[in-house]
Amino acid sequence: MTPADVEPLLQSMFIDAPGTSLRDEDRKKAVEVAAFLTELERIGTRGPLVDAAAGKSYLGLLAAELLGVDEVTVIERNEKQVHNARHALSKLKHAKVTTTVGDVEDASCWPSKPRVVIGLHACGAASDAIIDAAIAREAKWLLLVPCCYPSPAFAHQRADALGISGAAEVRKKFVQSLIDSERALRLEAAGYETSVIPFVAPTVTPHNLMFRARRLMNQKRMHDAKATLTNSFAWSSASRA
Repeated sequence: MTPADVEPLLQSMFIDAPGTSLRDEDRKKAVEVAAFLTELERIGTRGPLVDAAAGKSYLGLLAAELLGVDEVTVIERNEKQVHNARHALSKLKHAKVTTTVGDVEDASCWPSKPRVVIGLHACGAASDAIIDAAIAREAKWLLLVPCCYPSPAFAHQRADALGISGAAEVRKKFVQSLIDSERALRLEAAGYETSVIPFVAPTVTPHNLMFRARRLMNQKRMHDAKATLTNSFAWSSASRA
């Protein structure tokens, strides 16, 4: 999958004005979407698939159209974005997609047992909600690229305890690393073999880390992750909010 495969569909689906062309930011989006779909292709394109906190649902729509993924569910709380996704969907030939207006924390928005859960640039607490939902529904795979990070008190308390500099960029990197570590451990503790990889170059987007998690239920990994969470991340799930 290459950006050249994605760009024509982005143009036809989301840019209606005659004579207009893709902007630089659209071309960067095409790079991200192509890279994400390549990862999805590697793990298999059988559904059901949930595109969570989907925005305009570039991923869900193009996964259905280009990869032939069946049973795609799009979840997005912004009605305007869902309207845009439905408008784009009407232009596609093959995609079979259900669009849902709702929050990713709302269990009624989700299919009972998705095989794959995906999320591109899920903001702040939405990434944690997607992780929790994927675990609760025993999804086989999770591919998640978080976006902006929350700034929870526990992370700053930990930084203070360790004497981490208060300089903004130094503190930010520490807090982000702490949050991502907890997310990876939470997935491991729930039975997911988890890796965190750069899926595109940081020149495309600074938010370029993908959580790639596969549900294997390896008891030793689960035990070790739970022990680390207990010993090193001794704060409740409510503290993440």
